[in-house]
Amino acid sequence: MQKPVTTYYLEIFDRADLKPAKATAEPLEIRQVQIPLPELNRMLYLAVGRDYHWRVRDQWSRERWLEYMGRPELETWVAYVQGTPAGYYEQELLPTTGAEVVNFGMLPDFVGRGFGGQMLAHAIERGWQRGAKRVWLHTCTLDHPNAPAHYQARGLKLYDTKTELKEVDDGPGAWPGV
Repeated sequence: MQKPVTTYYLEIFDRADLKPAKATAEPLEIRQVQIPLPELNRMLYLAVGRDYHWRVRDQWSRERWLEYMGRPELETWVAYVQGTPAGYYEQELLPTTGAEVVNFGMLPDFVGRGFGGQMLAHAIERGWQRGAKRVWLHTCTLDHPNAPAHYQARGLKLYDTKTELKEVDDGPGAWPGV
């Protein structure tokens, strides 16, 4: 079924604009994935995105995942709470556009517990550590309804919006009930 989908583009340039996240009751540990493992990224992609119509990579082969993940400009970071994966982000550094947070999100059991703010601040700082002058991302009306406000709470500023009709599958993701 086709639905109108609005995409919001947000960016941040200056460390002075980054607003720190509030501390959470439980500590969050964020670690970089050092060995490309398609099964891990696929699980995170499907588990985080299943409720938000993330379908582009549902049918990727293991080889396609390895190709995507094996590029030096792409990094994957996983957030853990008590040793359990709680969320992740992928960041791609490109000389022409800066550091893009390609995918970002928490697993369903960890949404709304304050961990996303810490992970987003980490993603922004990581972009600057990698030499980017600009860190950016996009979200849309299919994502969590609080996503744009969440990103703006860390200091990202809206610089563009686009609305277009998109084919939206309302069925469960590739792993229903994850």
